[in-house]
Amino acid sequence: MHDNEIAQRRHHHRGPSWPARVSTFTVLIVGTVLMVLPVLWMFATSLADTKYATTFPPKFFPTTFQLSNYINLFTSTQVPHWFLNSVIIVVPSMIGQVLASSFGGYALARLRAPGSRFFFIATLATLMIPYEATIIPTFVMFRYLHWINTFWPIIVPQFVGSGYTIFLMRQFIMQIPREYDEAARVDGLGFFGIWARIIVPISAPAMATVAIFTFTAQWSSFLSPLIFINNPDKYPLALGIYAMTMTSNVGQTPPWNIIMAASMILTVPMVMVYFFGQRLVYEGSNSLGRIRL
Repeated sequence: MHDNEIAQRRHHHRGPSWPARVSTFTVLIVGTVLMVLPVLWMFATSLADTKYATTFPPKFFPTTFQLSNYINLFTSTQVPHWFLNSVIIVVPSMIGQVLASSFGGYALARLRAPGSRFFFIATLATLMIPYEATIIPTFVMFRYLHWINTFWPIIVPQFVGSGYTIFLMRQFIMQIPREYDEAARVDGLGFFGIWARIIVPISAPAMATVAIFTFTAQWSSFLSPLIFINNPDKYPLALGIYAMTMTSNVGQTPPWNIIMAASMILTVPMVMVYFFGQRLVYEGSNSLGRIRL
């Protein structure tokens, strides 16, 4: 009996069999190729001439490479201005989302007041409401505030947080021992002092995760700017790229090589942010493993 247990343990430590490993790696490789192939085609097209960009079926290896596409992108289009607009939108959105989510998560995790469980469940319930269902009342509200065609309808909502990011912060803060709060109260700290000196330093991975999620969402946001902004000078980059595909002359082909170059400018920052912040995203997302009411 003892020998059988030892054999089973050895078999367990060996891990999956070779057929299982091969099938797993095959699925991963195929999935990786399917995800990377459009990006490679976009990059190749951004370096090609107009004739290559309009060839059908599309080719993945252009015969000539034109770095001048990127030069023309910054000298002959509004992409630099749209890029700056995106930065103006993204930076305060990240700050507002991190602060609001941290405050909300701290309140739901630490403050014990009548109705606190109801507010937590209500926060989770907002995750089931699609954004499209709130577009009309949101537009009407911002129209009465005279915020249409400004950045405010895109930035200000980030300062009240979102259900997902508040939930993420709450779950992370729930893992911090309450003994830290009690020790801080002995030293004379109040709720805000505990949040600033105890919660914020420990929950930095979760806050970084919120910042990364907000960056990727706002940087590539298309629907909100499309609804609230109609002045081309105030377009963010994603909406500006869409505007480049619209031609005024019937039968005229959009400059797809320039558009693909602009798409690379839109894609690269998101990839770099996630690549360098993936460890923080992993640590922050681990807090969602267990829901505690």
